[in-house]
Amino acid sequence: MEERAALTALDGLMDKNCCLIQEIEQGLARLTAAAEQIDVQPDMMPFFSYPLVKDTELIERVMNVLNSTNPSSVTLDEAKADQMLSLTNNMLLLVSSQTPAVKKLINSYSSEVCLDPDTAHPKLIISSERDSATYTDIWQELADLPGRFDTTLNVISLQGFNFGRHYWEVNVTEKTYWELGVTYPTIPRKGTGEECWLGRGIESWCVEFFDGEYTAWHGGVAHQLPVAKHLCQIGILCSFPAGLVTFIEANSTMPLFSFCAGTFSECLHLALCPGHGHNGANTNPIVICKTSNR
Repeated sequence: MEERAALTALDGLMDKNCCLIQEIEQGLARLTAAAEQIDVQPDMMPFFSYPLVKDTELIERVMNVLNSTNPSSVTLDEAKADQMLSLTNNMLLLVSSQTPAVKKLINSYSSEVCLDPDTAHPKLIISSERDSATYTDIWQELADLPGRFDTTLNVISLQGFNFGRHYWEVNVTEKTYWELGVTYPTIPRKGTGEECWLGRGIESWCVEFFDGEYTAWHGGVAHQLPVAKHLCQIGILCSFPAGLVTFIEANSTMPLFSFCAGTFSECLHLALCPGHGHNGANTNPIVICKTSNR
């Protein structure tokens, strides 16, 4: 009962915050439209035009404020971005330490996805359920489709998402090399360029595990993660309202890394790379877990 009450309260707060954000955006849009009408048709808006038309400096100040509150025009320097991400991780740590209901809340955002075999590299075997990818040394004779990765060992989900909050868990047990994350459908898929790898271009965000080290990637920038233990299950939470991609350790909900994208420009697909054989040590598949029924 306490868990259900906590979930209800959290959902109510989220809905309330979303409504407040929408009201603020609508108010700003009305103010912007009013300010534009002042410049174009001053006689039609005497209430606004009388005090403002006579003071161009005040008009410029108002427009500067309106422009600065436009999310698409806001820019963050590296220090501020790091502070925001640190704050996000600290908040997640605090919340996850308080109640197990958080895991149920995160799982409530679970979205069913299946892998798209038409995007898989020819050395990946996609299961019949389309929920796992396994590396093979044998090059499969597959049609060279425009959407198929031909160099990087990637596969992406058939489904794409462009609103709301979504969560997936991926099993990486006993693997020595893997990459997983989210990507725009416009990620390059042909050739040997680094932009075809997950996280190396601006189209994707990922966490990579290789030779015992965890690294978060986006835009070709690497972030080493201070994780000492071997993780078995990774959670990926993406929030379109917040513009965040967060990777967590699924069992404990411990945050690993968060990317603050601000605004996503395209739909997002789950992206997986099971990695090569790694001298026979990386033969296990990478598997999408079922979380919706937990």
